[in-house]
Amino acid sequence: MAVKILIGAVGRARSGPEADLFTAYAARLARPLRLREVVERRPLPPAELRRREAELLLALVPAGARVVALDERGRALSSAAFAQTLGRWRDEGAAEVAFLIGGAEGLAEEVRGRADLVLSLGPMTWPHLLVRALLAEQLYRAQAILSGHPYHRD
Repeated sequence: MAVKILIGAVGRARSGPEADLFTAYAARLARPLRLREVVERRPLPPAELRRREAELLLALVPAGARVVALDERGRALSSAAFAQTLGRWRDEGAAEVAFLIGGAEGLAEEVRGRADLVLSLGPMTWPHLLVRALLAEQLYRAQAILSGHPYHRD
C-alpha cells in the first residue's frame, strides 16, 4: 500500500497499553503512519465542541486526500473490503488518505459530509485511544491483503 496515511484524532494519547499497541502496528506499515492530535481546551457545550473539533480535524486534511471518518453510524466493512477500498483509491492515484477520529461527543456533520467513506468499526462504542490501535491493525491487515502476505486469513 503506497498511499500515505494520516490519522487525525481528537485528544492526546498518554503512554500505556493502547499507545503501545498503536505503535506496534504502525511500525509494521511499509510507509510511516502520521498521527496528528488536536485538542480544544475550552469548556464548550457539546454541539459547539463537536463543531470546533470538526474545524480542527478538517484543518489537518492535506489537499487532495481521501477522507475516512470513523463513526459508529458508518458502513461496517470486512477487512477484505476495507483493503479493496484502499487499493482502489491507490490505483486511482490518491496520494494520501486521512482517517479522522472524533472526541467523546462524536463527529460533527461537517466531518461526515467531507468524508469519502464514513466507516464503522462495529455497533459497539470503543474508547477513542483503542480506536487508534484497531485502525492501525486494520491498516496493516489491508497492506498484507493487498501484497498477498499471509497475515490475513479468510
